[in-house]
Amino acid sequence: MQWKGRKASRNVEDRRGQSGGGGGLKVGGGLGIGGVVIVIIVMLLGGDPGSLLGGGGSSTDTAQTQTQGSYQGTAEEEEQADFVSVVLADTEEVWSRVFRENGMTYRNPKLVLFTDSVQSACGTASSAVGPFYCPGDEKLYIDLDFYDELNRQFNAPGDFAMAYVVAHEVGHHVQNLLGTSGKVDQLRRKLSETEYNKYSVKLELQADYYAGVWAHYEQGQNLLEEGDLDEALTAASAVGDDSIQLQSRGYVVPDSFTHGTSEQRKSWFYKGFQSGTIEGGDTFGGSL
Repeated sequence: MQWKGRKASRNVEDRRGQSGGGGGLKVGGGLGIGGVVIVIIVMLLGGDPGSLLGGGGSSTDTAQTQTQGSYQGTAEEEEQADFVSVVLADTEEVWSRVFRENGMTYRNPKLVLFTDSVQSACGTASSAVGPFYCPGDEKLYIDLDFYDELNRQFNAPGDFAMAYVVAHEVGHHVQNLLGTSGKVDQLRRKLSETEYNKYSVKLELQADYYAGVWAHYEQGQNLLEEGDLDEALTAASAVGDDSIQLQSRGYVVPDSFTHGTSEQRKSWFYKGFQSGTIEGGDTFGGSL
């Protein structure tokens, strides 16, 4: 992806090196070892830790855009920080345009860079949960170490694999602005866990579709390089529920899927890439 020397977003909070503080993510009465594994599986590129906390809640985070302070990452990490800031700026331009064309106004989210753990309006999360979006404060949270994990553990290298991660989380922000994620969250109190998981999968696949919409516009501006699309598709496939469960459990439990299979994630991202419209991303089939 062609990104160096291009505009970076101002909507970045750099909290690297700061302590997350507060209480941890909790499911029911708390997390044991098994619970931690579930959180990792559920939230890798998933989007909403509020779903594990029982809802997004209201924002208690009043921090403004911050600077690094005394924290100094490696040269590679600083380049990654610059890169995700440029990707975020691109998503701001694309979604502002798409919303405007549909008679709506886009509100930019903020991206928080952190190390080890972070406090959000959805609770305190460790870097083990992977990148996530919190609807309570409309912020994306990313520990840049995740990109090394994406490369080593999931065999999904490349800068556009990194870009897909940011675009997917921004997709959750789009869902929040459109009211989709709120409707799905309301179903949590009405459905069994197995039935609710089906809607969770649809929500995640739609975020993948929206990531593809963003990539569609990037291609239209000739910003993609050879192999970029394959990098994104590989990343989408690598974080499918079936792939992650096989890696962590050795077997697959379809009823527990919350994000979709590798093939579904690839397919919906590619549909968004081909379409470039909001309308083509109805993964719910009119059921909401």
